[in-house]
Amino acid sequence: MGLLSRWRDRRARRGVPAPEIDSPGLSVVVEAFDVAEADSAALARSPRWRPDEPAVLRHHLDLPPDQVERARELLAPDGWELRFDGRWHAMRVQTLDALGCAQERARMASLAQRLGGDWIGWDALQVPGR
Repeated sequence: MGLLSRWRDRRARRGVPAPEIDSPGLSVVVEAFDVAEADSAALARSPRWRPDEPAVLRHHLDLPPDQVERARELLAPDGWELRFDGRWHAMRVQTLDALGCAQERARMASLAQRLGGDWIGWDALQVPGR
């Protein structure tokens, strides 16, 4: 059993089920598209974000078509899903904190650059009122 599975099981036992990437009712609670803004500032300015609950972290990426499968291969071992809806999104469920968001931002920016693409920004989604 992986770390993510153990974490979800622990959350479920406490009565707070972790959302899935496709959970109905997800809405954006934090946005960070300004490269000059610290992730901690983005989190701090969001009144809808609930720090004690997991969220779907979604990084927006521009990737060359011939590098999409390589990106999937590199992201999958850490539980990231790569999806397209007009733009590529790397998505996974996790609890957000400033350090984790900053680390993932750096990782996604580096990945996109290595593959000849660009990192656009990130947002996070939670189900309201859970």
